[in-house]
Amino acid sequence: MQFLQNSRRIAKVLKPIVITETNLRFFSSASQISSPFQWRYQSSASSSVSKGIDRCSHSSSMSLLIPRSSFSSEAEKLAGNPTVTVKDLHDKMLNSVNVKRSMPPNAWLWSLIENCQNHDDIHLLFDVLQNLRRFRLSNLRIHDNFNCNLCQQVAKTCVRVGAIDSGKKALWKHNVHGLTPSVSSAHHLLSHALEHKNSELMEEVMQLLKTNDLPLQPGTADLVFRICHDTDKWDLLAKYSKKFSKAGVKLRKTTFDVWMEFAAKRGDTESLWKVDKQRSETYSQHTLSTAFSCAKGFLLESKPEEAAAVIQIICQAYPDEKKSAVSTEFEKLVNDWPVDVIKHQTGEDKKALAASLKSVIPSMVNALLSSGLNVNVDLDELNKNEALLS
Repeated sequence: MQFLQNSRRIAKVLKPIVITETNLRFFSSASQISSPFQWRYQSSASSSVSKGIDRCSHSSSMSLLIPRSSFSSEAEKLAGNPTVTVKDLHDKMLNSVNVKRSMPPNAWLWSLIENCQNHDDIHLLFDVLQNLRRFRLSNLRIHDNFNCNLCQQVAKTCVRVGAIDSGKKALWKHNVHGLTPSVSSAHHLLSHALEHKNSELMEEVMQLLKTNDLPLQPGTADLVFRICHDTDKWDLLAKYSKKFSKAGVKLRKTTFDVWMEFAAKRGDTESLWKVDKQRSETYSQHTLSTAFSCAKGFLLESKPEEAAAVIQIICQAYPDEKKSAVSTEFEKLVNDWPVDVIKHQTGEDKKALAASLKSVIPSMVNALLSSGLNVNVDLDELNKNEALLS
């Protein structure tokens, strides 16, 4: 009986110790403990802390006396090669929340964001955000994420320094950094995709919007359509146009400009007239771009008189001070567009279209001259166009 009691007493002593966040805070604040080995709560390396908690929870052989070096190596790995200003702000903010147990001034965080110059700076920024979120939750009992304006600036900064993968984290609904995903943050990434003609990044961002239940907006469509146009991805544009239509997004005039111009450049009159019909349901008047796209459609259908009529109406509607824009579009129609549209054709279709345009474009010009419109175009240059001679 005495042996059984002694066994129970020993079992209680040897029972595994579970480390909680409260314990961690206690040990991190116990600066009076002087020992070459002690537990250091390293907020800036959250992954190593969580792994340490797991090991302590599941192993009775793990001691609380963990070497200081195991955390310093993680901190060095995180630091990398950041700029001096960002590193100083990072250290000051972590010292504030983890040692002084007080929220640092907002100006420090904004200054850190503004001074980020490279990927290592972005790593420190996200480390600060994670620590601030933890402090707000555990000490200030603030469960809300950071405001949208801050999160948009984080995404914008990630794009500015080229840390695109970090920027994508700003679109995650569930994240440890306290970021609030928004379509505006997505637009920074899409603008980067547009600048670099990166349709793959565009598709990733669109998938993130869907996964995180972010609503599509007119600005989103404008960027997506431009990217598809600039990367010559008609099938991709057709795919996303259906998604925007299903979501009830009202497309901007500029979006229809791009859409119809793309259809005309491909020589796809069926799609061109469908898009124009959809445009007319929203906007009663043509823009300069959509009007010239319609003129191109008539030329593709070998109807030079109709094409001339469209251009004449546009010229009459535009004031004198904007006539230069009309002249620019007309020059592009005669000199640049035939090259683009023929390039998208193959085989016999290519030869047939070249022969047709070589005939109908001069007919359109003559019709405009007959109507009294002063058209400044050199048809001799048109006849020398290599695309029409193919």
